[in-house]
Amino acid sequence: MAAKMFPLIKLVTKVTIAGGAVYVAYDSGLLGSGEQGSEALGRARAAIPPAVEEWMKYFGLEAQLPTVPKVEFSPVQTWNSGVRWSISALSDAPRKAAEYSSQGLQYVKDLTK
Repeated sequence: MAAKMFPLIKLVTKVTIAGGAVYVAYDSGLLGSGEQGSEALGRARAAIPPAVEEWMKYFGLEAQLPTVPKVEFSPVQTWNSGVRWSISALSDAPRKAAEYSSQGLQYVKDLTK
């Protein structure tokens, strides 16, 4: 009986962890708009170094962490450029498919001559 329950317990544990991760991401604003994601990233950048320092003191570790490099990165602009690129690729897909088909047909015709 216990051998049959173990896989079920593993599954329930995994689903619970995944559900909790999705809830935390949604609650912190990561799954919202680009602006909400950018704000959540700023909050995380402000909260992580003090939390790491507190944990290091708790565990008695005295190590100097490297400084976080300053990166000028806008998630909103990156998201928008990715969406534009994807839509552009999808809109060009029928033309490209026809072009590649005609090139393939011409190649086969040239081989059979």
